[in-house]
Order: sequence, then C-alpha cells, then structure tokens
Amino acid sequence: MAVAEPTTPNAADDPGLRGSLVIKDRAMAKIATAAAVNVPGVVRQSGGLTRLTGRDLPRADISMGSDAVAINLFLAVSWPCSVTELTGRVRAEVGRSVESLTGLPLHDMNVMIAATEGSDDSCVSGVEIAEGPAQEALSDPIPPRVPSANPAAAVSAVVIACGLLALAFVVSREWFINRGTFDSAPWIRNSVEWTSRLHWQPWLLPVAIAAVVAGVVLIMSALKRRAKTHVPLGNPSASTVWMRPTDIARLCSSHAAVVPGVDSAHTSVDRKHIKVHIESTGGDRTELAAAVDAAVRPHLAILQQPLQLSVVVRETPVRRKDAS
Repeated sequence: MAVAEPTTPNAADDPGLRGSLVIKDRAMAKIATAAAVNVPGVVRQSGGLTRLTGRDLPRADISMGSDAVAINLFLAVSWPCSVTELTGRVRAEVGRSVESLTGLPLHDMNVMIAATEGSDDSCVSGVEIAEGPAQEALSDPIPPRVPSANPAAAVSAVVIACGLLALAFVVSREWFINRGTFDSAPWIRNSVEWTSRLHWQPWLLPVAIAAVVAGVVLIMSALKRRAKTHVPLGNPSASTVWMRPTDIARLCSSHAAVVPGVDSAHTSVDRKHIKVHIESTGGDRTELAAAVDAAVRPHLAILQQPLQLSVVVRETPVRRKDAS
C-alpha cells in the first residue's frame, strides 16, 4: 500500500517572499486629483506660467505612512457655489477612490479653495438645496469695503509718533549721561529747573490758546470719517465696482472729443457735479453743447448716484500768422 508523501510548499507561493507594493506620492496625487475633477463644480486650471511652475489645479500634496495616507488638496471651483457642500462631496469621492485603488485608508484630508472661476451655473448642480434662509445666504453676496482715503488722524498720529521717538531719544541720552558714558549737560533736569522757576509771562496766553486749538483739531481729526475716493457703480444694494473721479473725467472727455466741431475737451468732477469744458473754432454753441450732452450722458448711466452734468463751450482762439 502506497503512502502519499506530504508536499513541500513552493517558495514562490509564500506571500512574504513575493516582494512588496510601493505606491509613489506622485501616483497617489494623480489618483486624488483625478477623483476631485470628477466632482461637479471642480474645474481644472492649467497652462501659462502654472505649467512651468507646477502649480496646476487641482493639486495634491501627499504624506504617506505605512498603513494610511494624508492629503492636502488644492482646488479651483466654479463660483458661486456652496463651498461646504462641494468640499464634502470632494472628500467622499477622493476617499472612496484612494481606498478602492490603493487599499490604504484615508487618515486625513484638507481641502483648500485656491481659485475660483465665474460661471452661470452653480457648482452644486445635481444637488438639491433646501429652500429658506440657507439659500438666501448663498444668493446674497457680502458687500466689500468701500474705497476710502486715509484717516484724517494719520498726520496727527505721525506727529505724535515722532514726538514719542524724540522723548525716547532724550531719555536714552539721560541714561547714558547717568552711567558716565559721556559727559554733557542733562536736558531733563535743566528743563525741570527752568519750568519750576517759570512764572506768568505774556507769551503764555497765546501758547495756551494754541494748545487748546491743537487739542480740538486732534480730537476732530480722530473722529472724522474717511473721505470716499471712488464713485460706486451698478446695483445700489450691493456695490462691488467703483470708479475714481479721474476715470469718470477721462470717460466724459473721450466721448466729448469725438463730437463733430469739438477741438478739445476737458472734464472736472467733484462730489455732485460733472463739468465738461469744450473748445471749438466756430458753430452754434447751444447746438454743440446739446450734442456733447447727448454723447456723454448715456455713459453716465453706470453711476449708482447720478451727478449733475453741465457743458461749457468756448471758442478756440485763432492764431494769426506773422507777416513774412
């Protein structure tokens, strides 16, 4: 009777001797970015300098361990959209792709919106958004800051800062004199002694009045609101675009200069008025002013608050040629 001999396992069948699987960070980044692009609302940005610098979007920074992976994902999205809804779907899609393709669990993932692109369609297409305050919060943009000039107290702050620096210099000088670093007359002691011997003098009254005036001016400059340097355009409920008065003046002058009969145009703009100065060699002034008004006024419709337009026409002086 034959007895079957036990078979010896082949060394090639031992899982521990088959080698190991190594997934490079670049391959993991490709998996993450490909999964992110599949999410509606995520757009791809590439070309130009971004191609040379390697800053294309989406972009992933990978940190891999022995049994887990962490991802920092940088995205470009179409705007407007619900950022929380979009990033949640990106996390779910990227995590599912990483675990199914590599077998490594996603330990941590940070999603950062690095750029936006304007789009007529919302990037949350295919996802039903509940009606109510949440939808209103997405549709109402946050108004930006109105362009304004430097605060009136800026000059006073600079003067006070210079005074404090001068005081620090005097104190440092007294400290070096007290330590014996150099020998010189102390300013503080001499000033205090001179002040202690001071009595009423006629020049003290104007000094006191000047001090009161300076104090009132400093308080008023500190409380004064910043002056507006730009004129708002478009929708009054949400101003997002402004123009400088200089730009409005150039706009008016450029359209006035092309009117037949106008030799040159110059415009001045203040807070309430726009005055177009026209020079012409001849013709009816009234008709020319009306033509300039008709050419300029339609372009002022973009202003949020209309300004009063006036046209001033004057004749260009004719230069006489000198007799030869």
